[in-house]
Amino acid sequence: MMGLSLPHLIVLALVVLVLFGRGRVSDLMGDFGKGIKSFKEGMADETTNRPVTPPPSQIAAAPPAPEPAAPPVAQPAPAPGETTPTGQG
Repeated sequence: MMGLSLPHLIVLALVVLVLFGRGRVSDLMGDFGKGIKSFKEGMADETTNRPVTPPPSQIAAAPPAPEPAAPPVAQPAPAPGETTPTGQG
């Protein structure tokens, strides 16, 4: 597999400089740096502005609502001469 060595990277940097010019590359790198700085500030804001939840011991838990009782299910009667799973018939 072909990798990028130092001579490859130098040639690539020269081609980029020739195509875009020194000022354009400088502007792109400045915008890239501003984006990273903005991202870091956003991450810091998110961690500092997070609402604090009290510990579970301080939260008054409401009692759980009772579940409605299910109606009983009728079992079909065995046919005459047929035994039930318990062996009684």
